[in-house]
Amino acid sequence: MTVSAAATPTSPPGGPVPVDTDVLVVGSGPAGSAAALALATYGVRTLVITKYGRLADTPRAHITNQRTMEVLRDLGVEEEVAAEAAPQELMGNLVYCTSIAGEELGRLHSWGTRPDRLADYTAASPTRICDMPQDLMEPVLLHNAQSRGAKVRFDTEYLSLTQDDDGVTVRVRDRVRGDEYDIRARYVIGADGGRSQVATDIGLPLDGQMGVGGSINIVFEADLTHLVADRPSVLYWVLQPGADVGGIGAGLVRMVRPWHRWLIVWGYDINGPAPDLTEEYALSIVRKLIGDDDVPVRIESSSAWTVNHLYAEQYSSGRVFCAGDAVHRHPPSNGLGSNTSIQDSYNLAWKLAAVIKGQAGPGLLETYSVERSPVGKQIVDRANQSIGDTARIFDALGLLSTEDPEEMVAHMAARTEATPEAEKQRAALREAIAFKDYEFNCHGVEMDQRYASAAVVPDGTPPEEPTRDPELYSHATSRPGAKLPHAWLTADHRRQVSTLDLVGHGRFTVVTGIGGEGWVSAAGTVGADLGLEVATALIGPGRAHDDLYGDWARVRGVADGGALLVRPDGYVAARWAQPAEDPAAALGEALRTVLDRA
Repeated sequence: MTVSAAATPTSPPGGPVPVDTDVLVVGSGPAGSAAALALATYGVRTLVITKYGRLADTPRAHITNQRTMEVLRDLGVEEEVAAEAAPQELMGNLVYCTSIAGEELGRLHSWGTRPDRLADYTAASPTRICDMPQDLMEPVLLHNAQSRGAKVRFDTEYLSLTQDDDGVTVRVRDRVRGDEYDIRARYVIGADGGRSQVATDIGLPLDGQMGVGGSINIVFEADLTHLVADRPSVLYWVLQPGADVGGIGAGLVRMVRPWHRWLIVWGYDINGPAPDLTEEYALSIVRKLIGDDDVPVRIESSSAWTVNHLYAEQYSSGRVFCAGDAVHRHPPSNGLGSNTSIQDSYNLAWKLAAVIKGQAGPGLLETYSVERSPVGKQIVDRANQSIGDTARIFDALGLLSTEDPEEMVAHMAARTEATPEAEKQRAALREAIAFKDYEFNCHGVEMDQRYASAAVVPDGTPPEEPTRDPELYSHATSRPGAKLPHAWLTADHRRQVSTLDLVGHGRFTVVTGIGGEGWVSAAGTVGADLGLEVATALIGPGRAHDDLYGDWARVRGVADGGALLVRPDGYVAARWAQPAEDPAAALGEALRTVLDRA
């Protein structure tokens, strides 16, 4: 098959020599850098190109949820990220106010910090949600990728690609020298963002709409410690009817670094002219939203962007795969963007590594789209739905019943009165703010992505019925297609180890218990037969790992002599509830199915 995006002129005499790699990653954002890190960790020759001369220079994405931290834990950079990130305890007082220095309208415990929700988050994972701005995250990912062998070329612009049966030829331009040359790769990952040229060139079908709203980002420095340190939060929502844009005038002040670096998100009418982003204009918005003109402010940068509601139905064509914003484009609501991007790459990387090393057939790569595209659609819909959910707060405050800013202010003030109407308004406002749990405490959306593909072997059991709201609450299960549940074990009778630490590291793992020794033996036999490492973890008294708390027994879903086959990405590929008559045959059949080795 051949896919040609444009004619590709030959390099001039004496120009750069052809470049060859196993995987070419186009883009160095969260998806591209994570792909490079995972592939380099798995020993795959990887080259990253980016048209820019540096990594992200603005904070952009920031919320890093527990599933992403589990990915980073497996890739060996969790501690480095946690050391630079703002921790969970500084994230949780979501504030609605008239300005940072002004009147508060309400608060919401967010990102799992409400006491009862904190228990859910603590029980679900060995990791913690944190706030890691993109301009700090990208260097961690890409520098570690480089230290493990990945190559990076800055100022290198993707132009076009041509596929054939053996690989992909990509035409690029060196933006410093000005010349063009070819890069030859067995596979290409298009992680080139929300205006992905790679996705366009391979004709990925997209569903939805670009440009459904307009927003401005303003990054600034100001010491707001005296205004916020006693109510630490990532987000402060400001409502100022009539301010600048007319109407409700809702803005967001986001903490980037406690409590001196900030980012404001301010909307504008996308159907009108784009705002003139002068320093004076940016400073006027910052002053309005802070509400204290005595605070010294330094504007760092400002930029305009559009709100999108778009997702791809297919993530690949031939030997070219897309990840991140290239295939799911949405507002930052819910903090799902970079998380999903990193998880896209994590899902794809082990599959590419297995095929490149000859351990799997090409059919394994087809499962990438099958598994990840439903996730992309879910998070695009969820992020845009969260914007709509905010209208409940506006309605409770009486902001939707008039277009007069003075009346809006009066309606907001009415909630302070001792009247039956005001009492109803106060109750409506509390309920509307509490409903924003679906944006700021959507633990199930963050953690419970389920896969159904040829890389998962069903065991015939029906999906579990969630006992609580599946968007708000995570439900652990060992059913094939789910992430391996976390439980704390003990190693060497003392050290605490998560079940997640027993799996991953680019290899399949068989998890069993006492009476499952046949599975352990089968792992060695089948692994040798298929030419890949199959690790084992036998859990029980007197073994290397013990379930002293009993937590693993409650979530494992198998008897002591049963087994779970866990993929390199920590997902359960197959499950045997009871001991098998022929463990080697059962395990071999499952691995051949998953790896397209039938």
